Amino acid sequence: MTTSADIRKKVQQLLTPVVQVYEQRLKRHGASPKGVYWRNAEWQQRRYYLLCQVFDEVAEAGGISIHDFGCGYGALFDYLKDRPVMHHSRYIGTDMCHGMIETAVACIDDPRATFVRQLWASETTDYTIVSGTYNMHINAPRDAWQAYIETSLEQLWTLTRYGLAFNLLSADASEKFDGLYYAEPQQVFDFCATRLATNVSIVTHPPLPDFTVFVRRG
Repeated sequence: MTTSADIRKKVQQLLTPVVQVYEQRLKRHGASPKGVYWRNAEWQQRRYYLLCQVFDEVAEAGGISIHDFGCGYGALFDYLKDRPVMHHSRYIGTDMCHGMIETAVACIDDPRATFVRQLWASETTDYTIVSGTYNMHINAPRDAWQAYIETSLEQLWTLTRYGLAFNLLSADASEKFDGLYYAEPQQVFDFCATRLATNVSIVTHPPLPDFTVFVRRG
């Protein structure tokens, strides 16, 4: 039986091809939606709008900490920075790519934002947001990639006080591309409800090809 510890030991090897692809993409397209394989800025913004529904009314007033896992060049911070939720708040962006973190640090000069290069979360925050981080698996075996996602989500949840929001490409998507991971919404829901928390919900927002999952405490 493969355990979470086993997956964590193998994750560097699993993610190395993904890191290489993203580094090359960033060099080609720079700090832009295409630089992280998003189709366009509009769809990127729609995803952020959906993911930010994880914030409750209290959080919307600010004074919270937010972890952006797989932050890329920091586009989510740019989306949030002038909104009330970032009033007296703190943002931590984590990414596995050296180039992404370098670019985020160079582009974002704001004391509320911190960027770190890591494969796993390293501190507890009030909310965790994961946008597109699990989509690109290159040639990784499907079962190994699914195990990585589940292990990552379990680790993120242990370091999340109130709410976790993430998205995944849907197995029902009308258009699919090689190298991308497409998940079954019901399977993801069942995993979250069984292994993370009982307060789980999923939303879709056509024409986006993915679904957004919210996991909340209480």
